[in-house]
Amino acid sequence: MALWDRIKESASTMQTQLVAKKNDLKSGAFRDASMAMCALVAAADGTVDSSERQRVAQLIATNEVLQNFPADDLRRRFEENLNRLTTDFDFGKVSVMQEIAKAKKKPAEARAVIQIGIVIGGADGDFDKDEQAVVREACYALDLPPHEFDL
Repeated sequence: MALWDRIKESASTMQTQLVAKKNDLKSGAFRDASMAMCALVAAADGTVDSSERQRVAQLIATNEVLQNFPADDLRRRFEENLNRLTTDFDFGKVSVMQEIAKAKKKPAEARAVIQIGIVIGGADGDFDKDEQAVVREACYALDLPPHEFDL
């Protein structure tokens, strides 16, 4: 199986798992951590282009799990995290990782945050090394083994 096909299949599987847990993913910690994860993946290569913003906006608008929250609130949180990262990536990353770590107390939420990172990373068909690296770091922040997600 080609790498591209594996990425698409993995993102699709992650999305299916997220939808199955929709009713368990309603906390503020999950909301904050998932938007921090989206920003981290979008800024993983050090730049954020309009297509990356568009992918996250589309995820916010169409993802069943994220529809547990008001779209405007999610977009605002995503933009705040993105601003932290684009102002000073290394300093911003510390703050964003703290947001992600909020989901650590509930393993289902922690896994869902990682799955959202993989869905966002694979949305363009190229879950690149930079994106994989930040999702792997988020696994450590959430006390989850990266190999559980093939990272």
